[in-house]
Amino acid sequence: VQLQASGGGLVQAGGSLRLSCAASGGIFSSYGMGWFRQAPGKEREFVAAISGSGRSTYYADSMKGRFTISRDNAKNTVYLQMDNLKPEDTAVYYCARKKSGIGSYYYTNEYAYWGQGTQVTVSS
Repeated sequence: VQLQASGGGLVQAGGSLRLSCAASGGIFSSYGMGWFRQAPGKEREFVAAISGSGRSTYYADSMKGRFTISRDNAKNTVYLQMDNLKPEDTAVYYCARKKSGIGSYYYTNEYAYWGQGTQVTVSS
C-alpha cells in the first residue's frame, strides 16, 4: 500500500486549502482513512478520519466546522478540505490508512500505512 499526499502550500489566515491523498494497493474502500498533522517540536495529532464507506466521519474538536474529510472510493482518494485556516494550523499533514476495520480512528497506532506528508503553512 502506498499513499501519496498532495495539495499543501502557503495560504493567508482565513484562506482555504484542499489536501488529497491517493492510495494504491489494497482494497481502498475496506479501510478507514485518517489525516494527522505534526508541527515542529510537537507530537503528531489527529485531525480527521472517515470510515471505509464514507458514512462516518470524525474530527478533532479544534477542526470541527472548519475542516471536512471526504473520500472517493472510485478514485482511491481521500480529501481534506480546510477552510478558515489559522496560523496554528501550520504543520506537515499526513494521511494514513487504518490497520483494520475495528478500533479507534483517533490514535496513530491504529494506522498501518502513512503518506509522506504535505506542508501547510498559514501566514498571519
